[in-house]
Amino acid sequence: MKLWDKGYTIHNLVERYTVGKDRELDLKLAPYDIQGNIAQAKMLHHIGILDDRELADLLRALSELADEVEQGRFIIEAEFEDVHSKIEFELVKRVGEAGKKIHTARSRNDQVLVDLHLYAKAEIQALKGLMGQLFDTLIDLSDKHKAVLMPGYTHLQIAMPSSFGLWFGAYAESLVDDMILLQAAYQISDQNPLGSAAGYGTSFPINRQMTTDLLGFSTMKYNVVAAQMSRGKLEKTLAYALAAIGATLSKLSMDVCLYMSQNFNFIRFPKELTTGSSIMPHKQNPDVFELMRAKCNKIQQLPAEITLLINNLPSGYHRDFQMLKESLMEAIDGMKDNLAVCDFMLQHIEVNAHILEQPLYDHLYTVEEVNRLVMEGKPFREAYQMVGQQLAEGRFVPPKALVHTHEGSIGNLCLAEISAKMQALRL
Repeated sequence: MKLWDKGYTIHNLVERYTVGKDRELDLKLAPYDIQGNIAQAKMLHHIGILDDRELADLLRALSELADEVEQGRFIIEAEFEDVHSKIEFELVKRVGEAGKKIHTARSRNDQVLVDLHLYAKAEIQALKGLMGQLFDTLIDLSDKHKAVLMPGYTHLQIAMPSSFGLWFGAYAESLVDDMILLQAAYQISDQNPLGSAAGYGTSFPINRQMTTDLLGFSTMKYNVVAAQMSRGKLEKTLAYALAAIGATLSKLSMDVCLYMSQNFNFIRFPKELTTGSSIMPHKQNPDVFELMRAKCNKIQQLPAEITLLINNLPSGYHRDFQMLKESLMEAIDGMKDNLAVCDFMLQHIEVNAHILEQPLYDHLYTVEEVNRLVMEGKPFREAYQMVGQQLAEGRFVPPKALVHTHEGSIGNLCLAEISAKMQALRL
């Protein structure tokens, strides 16, 4: 069944090529397509297209379909192009003429837009939940290990004293920035496009505010052309948010891989969470974080992929948009997995509390000595040169008593303030 059927059959090769993976991907959209149909049916009843009995029959059938989707019994057979044609077929089969009326004042264009907006809202909320869990784990680790010092690096050279509290807290606050982008994507998705039809509205006296309220959108996409133009823009905005999260997790993964190596030996995980070598019995490899790094880097290219798919398309609908679903859905599923696995792994991380006892790290304290001399009245440049001379002559004695008090330093992590920023975004 095709919603655009005009009584003739297209060539099998053309059908296979144009349908692509829509049947498989649209199973993810089925719950939202049913929601859209419920709102559409109630609105059509409100404006007199459906009578009371027809509405009741349609709502009953849609409820049955929703149960089938939830139970995993809903399938889209090969004779259907997509979820929209499958559901309309089922409605006609179950309730007759009323099922034929459900598409009144609607196009597949605004139908798929509604599905994608509802899908994006739900998936963003799921992502926010997983990010919140990871954030809480990082904050807990930061507080737990706030007094455990570790080396800080610039140019991969020993630089200044840091701490595990500072390291874990840095990634927690980085997730705040990612959450801001994700929230922006949510606001874009939280606009009802239903009623834009094929992109130019309809002469039926539809009630778009009613469907907006029924579907739980905070507002509607008022201009019908703008509603159609949101196809691609919604996906691209969400892709940027996913890429930002990917950048955070990829950098964290690289740190973990580096710090787990024997040369650093800053952290470790239980052997059950690492993998081995087929020929080297001593190996405990950080495969989880190596794969996470690669998967997150792959997600970071998604905005560029979407840009190339939709770049320079004129207003109105184009079949190019069909190509967006697969990449976006795969990235969302992958990111949810990355967040869950990262949180699980970090809950089992073990830190080395005695790193800075090694003389190797004595040079971390050169800046501390310069600052001490400045506080005693020396000009900064003279203090810098004095410590440099001590280093050159092998006379430098590291002052290991650290006093860092400003906001965000190793002595004042501001975890409560960082948590407050995240809490405002979780609401």
